[in-house]
Amino acid sequence: MPGPLVLRGGTVLPVDDARSVLHDTDVLIVDDRIAAVGAALDVPAGTREIDGGGGIVMPGMIDTHRHMWQTAMRGYGADWTLSQYFVWYYLENGRHFRPDDIRAGNRLAAIEAIDAGVTTTVDWSHGLQTVGHAEAAVDALRSVPGRFVLAYGNIQQGPWEWATSNDFRAFATALRDTADDMLGFQMAFDVTGDPEFPERAAYEVARELDVATTTHAGVWGATNDDGIRLAHDAGFLNERSIFVHAATLSADSYHRIAATGGSVSVSTESEQSAGQGYPPTWALRSHGIPVSLSMDTSVWWSGDLFSAMRTTLGADRSREHLEAHARGETVTNAALRADQVVEWATRGGAQALGRSDLGRLEPGAKADVVLIKNDRSPVSFPLLNPHGHVAFQAQRGDVHTVIVDGTVVKDAHELVGVDLAAARREVESTIEYLRSTIGEEAWQQGMHPEVPATTLLDNPYTYTDYASSATHSQR
Repeated sequence: MPGPLVLRGGTVLPVDDARSVLHDTDVLIVDDRIAAVGAALDVPAGTREIDGGGGIVMPGMIDTHRHMWQTAMRGYGADWTLSQYFVWYYLENGRHFRPDDIRAGNRLAAIEAIDAGVTTTVDWSHGLQTVGHAEAAVDALRSVPGRFVLAYGNIQQGPWEWATSNDFRAFATALRDTADDMLGFQMAFDVTGDPEFPERAAYEVARELDVATTTHAGVWGATNDDGIRLAHDAGFLNERSIFVHAATLSADSYHRIAATGGSVSVSTESEQSAGQGYPPTWALRSHGIPVSLSMDTSVWWSGDLFSAMRTTLGADRSREHLEAHARGETVTNAALRADQVVEWATRGGAQALGRSDLGRLEPGAKADVVLIKNDRSPVSFPLLNPHGHVAFQAQRGDVHTVIVDGTVVKDAHELVGVDLAAARREVESTIEYLRSTIGEEAWQQGMHPEVPATTLLDNPYTYTDYASSATHSQR
């Protein structure tokens, strides 16, 4: 283990029950644990000191749902709908990905995560067509100094097929038996609502292996209340069940999730843009369902949880205002606060993963710690509302120090022990292969879907006298 380390004089967000803010506070790390949190701490001889003054010290963030293998195509699907995503990956081109391509995407995503202060990431890896693909995914995750969970999935087969195969069972058993503190394991599959409930077989394998399940639930046009009901009535839902999106569910489904102790991973940027449904934090809060945050995929969106916190606050508050306006009322106090989304981005993820030793800064917790500090940025001061600063002001470039399991993996804004040039070469090789396999015309067409014909208001403002026939008729 590295020697002792102390972050001195920062504004500490321990993410405790009181959502405290501790000013001018030190955090002492010994081995892989937080040893003490307090002012002017006495530390062992030889302890390395990092100046946290003017910065925010918080737990490492936790992303509970990211398709890491797709990061090799960063930004490609910026103008997609969810249907176009399904067609590209599920029906047409996802099958072209080789194990080397899974490795390239996973490695880049893993590096990107720790760079942005995301110390734990669930790799919702539904591109694992063979065990060879899965081995490549694990190889990539093991090569980066972060904490990860492999959520095994395969969109090219029904879960009742791949989950019951001898190859998967052998791989899963071996990974489960060798899993350590840095690499966990889940099963990732969706439940369509087919009354025959063929996904039962996958749930039974998960129960046999004693691993958690994660599923895209409440996705418009894809998964719905029937899937929740079937899994619940069969007795498969429990406190380790993670439901991703959960954006188009009825109260009945939310009651079933709440009653069995499950949680929801909200991907607000995804739900807003792709159309799974309106980001459901407003409904989850009303039903007392635990929330974690996630980024979904970098084929569309950003890969940091600052964006997740920001967009989640915006979506929840937007709905609150719209509903109040519809009643002729005005919102005078926002229900969702910045400190709550900071909790969802840290402790919420830890709770979803059953890791009470993560997502908080207190003695005995794992030393996954982030220092947000950027003395070269005018956005770094004044620091008045630390939770609000994290949620609305901070960004990945402000992540000064990242510590995972007691080891510094980002130091003074620079990644430690990461070969970014090698990751770039891997991804460039994958892109070259995909373009040549798919064909340049299809590659370009996939990136730039047609824009539908729409009628636009050329001047929707009402404080001028100008009105065209289009705007006048719309009014």
